[in-house]
Amino acid sequence: MYRLLLLGLLVALAGCEREESSLAEAKERFDTLKLMEQIGTLASDEFGGREPGSAGENRTVEYIAGEFARVGLSPGNGEEWFQAVPLVKITANPAMSMRILGGGQPLEFAFGTDMTAFSARTEPEILVENSELVFAGYGIVAPEYGWNDYEGLDVQGKTVVVLVNDPGFGSKDPEMFNGEAMTYYGRWTYKYEEAARQGATGCIIIHETDAAGYPWEVVQSSWTGPQFDLPNVAGSYRLALQGWITGEAANRLFANTGLDLAQLKQQALQRNFRAVPLEQAVTININNTIEQIESRNVVGVLHGSARPDETIIFTAHWDHLGTDPSLPDPIYNGAVDNATGVAGLMALAEAFAQLDPPPERSIVFLAVTAEESGLLGSKWYAQNPIFPIERTVAAINMDSMNVYGPTSDVVVVGAGMSELEDILQRVAAEQGRTVVAEEHPERGYYYRSDHFNFAKVGVPALYAESGSSYVGENAGEARRRAEAYTANNYHKPSDEFEDWWNLGGMIQDLEMYFQIAEELANSEEFPNWREGTEFRAKRDESAQLRAVSD
Repeated sequence: MYRLLLLGLLVALAGCEREESSLAEAKERFDTLKLMEQIGTLASDEFGGREPGSAGENRTVEYIAGEFARVGLSPGNGEEWFQAVPLVKITANPAMSMRILGGGQPLEFAFGTDMTAFSARTEPEILVENSELVFAGYGIVAPEYGWNDYEGLDVQGKTVVVLVNDPGFGSKDPEMFNGEAMTYYGRWTYKYEEAARQGATGCIIIHETDAAGYPWEVVQSSWTGPQFDLPNVAGSYRLALQGWITGEAANRLFANTGLDLAQLKQQALQRNFRAVPLEQAVTININNTIEQIESRNVVGVLHGSARPDETIIFTAHWDHLGTDPSLPDPIYNGAVDNATGVAGLMALAEAFAQLDPPPERSIVFLAVTAEESGLLGSKWYAQNPIFPIERTVAAINMDSMNVYGPTSDVVVVGAGMSELEDILQRVAAEQGRTVVAEEHPERGYYYRSDHFNFAKVGVPALYAESGSSYVGENAGEARRRAEAYTANNYHKPSDEFEDWWNLGGMIQDLEMYFQIAEELANSEEFPNWREGTEFRAKRDESAQLRAVSD
């Protein structure tokens, strides 16, 4: 079967001479059969969905460390392959319902089908009782955009109900926020953070598939079962209630007090919008099982030959969603998300380890934990770096790589942000590929993977991946399968290893990452963010630190 897969790759590239030549060179560096074997291993039932703190974690991190050692890396944390990441594991009992009093009649929303609810407070029982509900628009305070949904609003003891995404997406106005491209203000993480800063008891986000970027089933799978947090941010100051409700449940909630949600959504697009009391109150009892656990990032390093204290970091998250015994297929195998990225990380480690002489700068290979729980492993690393942030040249992130075939394009998530894109443009052109901006900037992918934590501390972080312009005679089928994955398999147990995969696109991307990192590793330059980006000031601070220490 694997031999047939290799033949299939060549057939898919027929008639695309430049791409074929580029892929042939890449295949000399990257072993397709080995990649298939590594993805299949990580996504196997034996690894149990790779949940942090589980037996599946132990198998996963030991496997990755073993592969790093096999190809010739050195342990990246002194003499250790691992960086300990303390986590709080909180599992809410799903036997709960959300009760609404007031309005025309009492309402009750069922867990999973109508709503999800969680509390990050490390308390065994959280009781939210008769907390007044207030519609706070998008729940945003953004001075740079002249926006404050909490203007004149006292939310002490109250629960805010808010829209997902931001007014730019809702209005389609390119002059509002960042147009259809989601800002961080549109992410669910921000909504909860801001509600907590305002002193609210709870925050309930109204789900809409287009605005969120994923269907309700993703909310169900992501917000049921164990949830993780870092101990230094988990505490009683957090919201008592973090919730989601379906659009249908939200319509019932608003109609119950004579309000029209569709009309209020339009009003929420105005800068002078003021919060609207819903004349109802929510009661919910959340019972938590709390466990303090220690998870691990896996760190390997290829020491540089000339400037080993300067580093380029490759990242990929090894974790997924674990198991859910209540499901017919209980294991979230996470084959695409993100066994592919980890296999890519290991393949790049082997490719760089074979270079003679080694690159002048060090290359770090970082497999991080708890990405699915809020980018926690990379957040911990960014707060507790093993290699100094001011001497970290760049970060390159791999999450859910292309298993459908070669493409003629490369997508940049968060296009226009950093000087790394100049190198990307050049390398992609050499592959015969065109660099394009992401197709769905409204989905906020830039804030949904581990590169974001490096960006926040100033490190230029590249998140690029295969586009959707597949090449070869099976291009239409490749696109259909890629779209079907997003619709049917993302964050579901059906994200499983398939022997029909065409890794031609994945190999293209690995070669692209290799060429970019090799250029950076043999350069003396420290790339920066573009002028005007929110991460530029942090990078400039790092430059000052380097100047002082040199």
